[in-house]
Amino acid sequence: MSYFKNFLNANNAYVDLHGTGHLPLKPKTKVAIVTFVYCDLYGLLFRSLGDAHILRNAGGRVTEDMIRSLVISEQQMGTREIVVLHHTDCGAQTFKNDEFTAYLNKELGVDVSDKDFLPFTDVEESVREDMAILRQSPLIPEDVVISGAVYDVDTGRMTQVNP
Repeated sequence: MSYFKNFLNANNAYVDLHGTGHLPLKPKTKVAIVTFVYCDLYGLLFRSLGDAHILRNAGGRVTEDMIRSLVISEQQMGTREIVVLHHTDCGAQTFKNDEFTAYLNKELGVDVSDKDFLPFTDVEESVREDMAILRQSPLIPEDVVISGAVYDVDTGRMTQVNP
């Protein structure tokens, strides 16, 4: 049975609390965050929806599609700062590309040996790598501030990562 009906019920409760507030198109803080899939950033960093653009994927990695979204965020929505936020005990630390592509070939019958699923072993180094990708991209202007941090899932504490 799908969980979707529960989502619809939860949304009905949310609508009752939502009122007439309008989510702004441009983020109030002019910040875009590249992060992992399941963190409550509004509890961790912000006060309300609309404070920042939150871009998520598995591992919180900077990919071509993340850069596409960041360019739109900057050039159309006025963001001037990017934060790369990864976390401890990440699922992307649990596999290697060659093993995972072999698994997918066996389970799904699909050859994905040309794909990089962006696993990593060192979470701080993964943040540094992604910050470097952003700094080297011709689509990210030099005056855009790029910062990085690691979120500790055990303590809730964020620690800054220097380039």
